[in-house]
Amino acid sequence: MTERLGPAIPAASSPESEALRRFRSFSAAALKSGHAPNPSLEGLRVNERRVRALLEAWTDAAAEVAGDHASRVRSSLSPLKDRFRLSLRTTSDRRTRSGRPKVSRRAVSAAIDRVAEAFIAIDTDDSRIADANPAAGALLGVERDALIDVDGMSFVPESERGVWQTQIDAIAEGDEPRRFRSQLMDRSGEAIAVEVSATGFATRSRSLALIVARRVL
Repeated sequence: MTERLGPAIPAASSPESEALRRFRSFSAAALKSGHAPNPSLEGLRVNERRVRALLEAWTDAAAEVAGDHASRVRSSLSPLKDRFRLSLRTTSDRRTRSGRPKVSRRAVSAAIDRVAEAFIAIDTDDSRIADANPAAGALLGVERDALIDVDGMSFVPESERGVWQTQIDAIAEGDEPRRFRSQLMDRSGEAIAVEVSATGFATRSRSLALIVARRVL
């Protein structure tokens, strides 16, 4: 799991790790009894996208350990993952009840997903990743949903973190869009030279730094 997620792996005490433990208990009970009970989600508040990425990484690891039985493990776990995620989504929907996303918002998200360069939205208060596109996941070697709510600085070499923090602080203070060259770091710790364009975007609840990073060859 550590090899697959790198800095994006959740802490053992995190809600996402607790969700994985509950999924393991749920799937073990279902496979033993032959039918899937309702998963226990009481008191669990997690980022659904991040849990989905964690379950996929755990399934891949389990299949790898299973060796010749990998396909059987995947086929057995697949419907259980679907059931667990559906229950998690239903529970989350009941808690938030924020209504359906606006069409315009879905269109913007779809457009960002098609951008060839890595796109990362970082909360300027705590540097945590609020969103990312598939290109960002490919650049960092991690499924993009696994990046959500992770400390963005964990994918920056320590020697470059001062540069990134200075730029993010400037955006938070309302400065003009920024352009700079620096480095990111993939899940294995390999440094990646990038050219960065960054601008600010304020929502009702927080200020975001919108980062577009292009690999420099």
